[in-house]
Amino acid sequence: MYTLLSGLYKYVFQKDEYCILILGLDNAGKTTFLEQTKTKFSRNYKGMNLSKITTTVGLNIGTIDVGKARLMFWDLGGQEELQSLWDKYYAESHGVIYVIDSTDEERLGESKNAFEKMISSEVLEGVPLLVLANKQDNENCLSVSDIKTAFSDCAPKIGKRDCLVQPCCALSGQGVNDGIEWMVKCVIRNIHRPPREKDIT
Repeated sequence: MYTLLSGLYKYVFQKDEYCILILGLDNAGKTTFLEQTKTKFSRNYKGMNLSKITTTVGLNIGTIDVGKARLMFWDLGGQEELQSLWDKYYAESHGVIYVIDSTDEERLGESKNAFEKMISSEVLEGVPLLVLANKQDNENCLSVSDIKTAFSDCAPKIGKRDCLVQPCCALSGQGVNDGIEWMVKCVIRNIHRPPREKDIT
């Protein structure tokens, strides 16, 4: 009887697990975004002081539950020497969140190069992609339109995948909920049916 009840409990309450990569250059706001996500989606989670977050060297991991989905985030360091390690995680990922610092126009080309290399990987073909134009609270930031224009020649390489470019402020939490809910929907749909060609929205 215990085995039956235990099995029923697991069936009712089990979560489908999906791995999501958080990529982007160092100082783009990846870890801040992860902390905000954990704070917003995990009850009683007391995150670190966002103003004291430092550059990630290696990997940060976080998990949240959204409905029947459990998302495990891998926040990877964005320094140039660490970008060569990104592809070691591609095979296990069900979605990618790419964070861009909208206030750092000088490094936009560098960010685009890292982005282009990432989406050129055959391993990630068809994997949903959320591009966050972060730090939109700064009045001198680049707009989503500016970033789309700068990254426009990458569009053909995005290929058959869901892709959304949206404004975000990881520090205040603006755009976090919308981005995560979009990602959950796309990841589940991508798992259960073949991906179709999508335009950037």
